[in-house]
Formats: sequence, C-alpha cells, structure tokens
Amino acid sequence: MFHIVFPAFTIGLASYLAVLEALWLWTGREVFINLFNYWLKIFAVVFGMGVVSGIVMSYQFGTNWSAFSDKTGPVIGPLMAYEVLTAFFLEAGFLGVMLFGLERVGHRLHFVATLMVAIGTLISAFWILSANSWMQTPAGYALNADGQFVAADWLKVIFNPSFPYRLVHMVLAAYLTTALVVGAVGAFHLLRNQNLAGPRVMFSMAMWMATLVAPIQIIAGDQHGLNTLDHQPVKIMAMEGHYESHSDGAPLILFGWPNQSAGKVDYAVEVPKLGSLILKHSLDAPLAGLDTVPRKDWPPVPITFWSFRIMVAMGFLMLGLGLLSLFMRLRGTLYEQRLLHRFAVAMGPAGFIAVLAGWITTETGRQPFTVYGLLRTAESASPLAAPAVGSSLVAFVIVYFAVFAAGIIYILRLMAAPPHPGEQGPSHDVPTRTAGITPAAGVASATGAAATEGAVR
Repeated sequence: MFHIVFPAFTIGLASYLAVLEALWLWTGREVFINLFNYWLKIFAVVFGMGVVSGIVMSYQFGTNWSAFSDKTGPVIGPLMAYEVLTAFFLEAGFLGVMLFGLERVGHRLHFVATLMVAIGTLISAFWILSANSWMQTPAGYALNADGQFVAADWLKVIFNPSFPYRLVHMVLAAYLTTALVVGAVGAFHLLRNQNLAGPRVMFSMAMWMATLVAPIQIIAGDQHGLNTLDHQPVKIMAMEGHYESHSDGAPLILFGWPNQSAGKVDYAVEVPKLGSLILKHSLDAPLAGLDTVPRKDWPPVPITFWSFRIMVAMGFLMLGLGLLSLFMRLRGTLYEQRLLHRFAVAMGPAGFIAVLAGWITTETGRQPFTVYGLLRTAESASPLAAPAVGSSLVAFVIVYFAVFAAGIIYILRLMAAPPHPGEQGPSHDVPTRTAGITPAAGVASATGAAATEGAVR
C-alpha cells in the first residue's frame, strides 16, 4: 500500500513530462519547457522514493514470504527478472540523461531519453501486473514433483485471463492520479493569481485528462468487474456484500455494515435487482452468494466491501470534476471559476485514495489465497514468530514516516511555488565536470544500481 502510491504517480508523470517536452519541441512555446522543468524536479524526488520503498518490497519475498517464493519462484521469479531486464535497465539508462542532459545532449536526443523513461515505467507496470494477475487468475502452469508451480505455457502465464483488464485499469488510474495532482497544483496557484501562464496550461491539460479519461476508467472498471465475476466470483460476492444467494435478481447494496459472523449486511440500503442488472445485464438474473462457499474460503468482507465503495466514490467524483470543468470551459470561465479551483484542489489526493482502495479490494478480495484457489496465504508465510514480524514492521513504519515525511514535505514545498518564466531543471548550477566524472554519469550510474533493484514493485 505504501509503495504503490509512488509508481502510480511516476507512471503518469513520466508520460506527462514526455508530452510537455514534445509540445515544446513542436510549438517552441516557453511555457511548456518551464512546466517540464518544474515537474521534472518533482518527478526526480518521487522516483527516488519509489526506488527505496520498492527495494523493501523485494526483500519480503525472502523474509516474510519464503514459502510463497519457494512454491511460485519458477513462475514469479522470471516475471520479476523480465521487469529488471526491460523496464529498469531502460529507466536507469536514460534517467540521468533526462534529469541532467537537456543542454548537454541536444533537445531531440533528450526527448528520446524522456520518452524511454516513460516507456520504461509502462513496461514495468506490464510485468508487475502480469505477475500479480497470474496470482489472481493462474493459467499456463503445471506442478512439478516438489509441488512447485512451473510454467507450462509462458504466453498463458503472462497473458492470463485478468491481465489485460488489470493493466488497462491500473495505467488509467496512474494517469488520472497524476492529472488530479497536476490539476490541484494548477488550481492552487490560480486561486492566488488567475493570470499565471504555467498554472493555466497545467490546469487546462489536467482537466482535459479528467474529462476524457474518467468515463473511460469507469467503463474499464466495469469490464474488469465482469471479468472478476467470471474468474473470481467469491471476490465479487465480498465486494457486493452478497452473503445470500438471489435466485430472481440480486439487489445493489449501496451502504451497510457487513456482519461477517452473522453472514448478512446490517442496516443495508439497497436498490432491488440493480446488482443483477450491473453484473449480468438482466434484472432477474440469479446471483450466487457466500452461502454457497465454505466459510474457510470467505474473504474479509467488511474491508473488501468498503474499500470497493471508496474506490467507486472517488471515480464518480473524478467524473464530476471532469464534467464541471468541461462546462466551465465551454462557458469560457475555466480559469476564473474559483469554486471549480477549490474542487480541483480538494481532489488532489483522490487518485491516491482510489488507487489504495482499489488495491485493497483486489488483495483482500482474493483471500485466503496468495495464488487464487491453489495456494493459501497461511501456507505462503515464512515460519517466523509474530513478534519478529511485528517488530520489523514497526521499525519500517517508523523509518518510513520519518524519511518519507521529509520527502513529501519537500515535494509540497516545490509545488507551493508556481512555475515561472525561465524555470530551471535539476541540472541548474550543477558543475559540468568534477574529478573527470560528469554529474549526469554519476547520477545515472547510482540511480541505475538502485532502480535495477526494485522501483515499481
């Protein structure tokens, strides 16, 4: 949960930087390179924080989840290695040029470096989501004599049944997350001064993204849900709060309190038959409930139920922001409407909230399995005593809050100042050579060593 907010931001921000640099090369407008340099500094900090938190995640395979690593290593291990060999090498190889090479390698070659970093983040998402999707909908595997999962068909392993839906849903979520942050920063500065060129451009671009992508994300989420109904029906039961089966149309439970022990939703507010219409496209379609599943295979319904609703609520708020901005744009008041700007500032964290809520839904909904239906979570953990796990967790929480709080405060300070004419990037005032080593080469090599270990896990 802690780590995912960083790649969700860097995936979208890397693509946004590529778009800004492309627009600058195409139009020659100074505002685009000013915005590029402004967001490049923020990207550098966020990327570094993602690298550090990703390294800790990679350690968990050998510490907390050694049994899982032993059982699934022949499948999960190569997928992780493909990510390093493709995405991390690409990002590490071009990141130093992207950060420090604008006036050193030529503008067109620098744009290629920016594009490669953006593509690298997308490739990283491809492999990580393939690995996670295989755990959700395993395919193309066989069991060897030692009880390990091995790949019988790599194409089926990689392109497992839920993978395309998860990839589209996550990448769109990353783009929306970035757009909401960019829009919030632009709106914040427009509330102070409506005539600033940089905030006007970034706010307009962010609102276009929200207007166009939010409805696409809702459609993609619906298709992902239908795929989950086919391959992980118990997860859908938990998400919808369907403890009981419905033979003549299931209701849509809007709100309520799932009672795991009693097997019902207390204080339910529901719309009759709408659940069947959404999931089966028929008002009277029957839907099975958790009463058809052994209790030992139930997910933690309250967590899954509420995290799903938080995600959906954030999605519709994004849609509302996009539609409101479109209305104001058509009226010609996009940069003057203070109510819209306040709404956009308030929606700044909404993308991160939606990503976290969606990830919680995905991961708790597949419980009690790590490999859905095949390997239970209780069989995946390392043979460690609870105090050992608890003490290390507390230590990481303390370090994370101390170190990353400082990083987040620094990012907010960068955002608090508006982009201005002649905005300088990270390479500003960096000496060109020190003891025969260029800063670009030094940073690239250092970043490469760290990034290759585990950035976008």
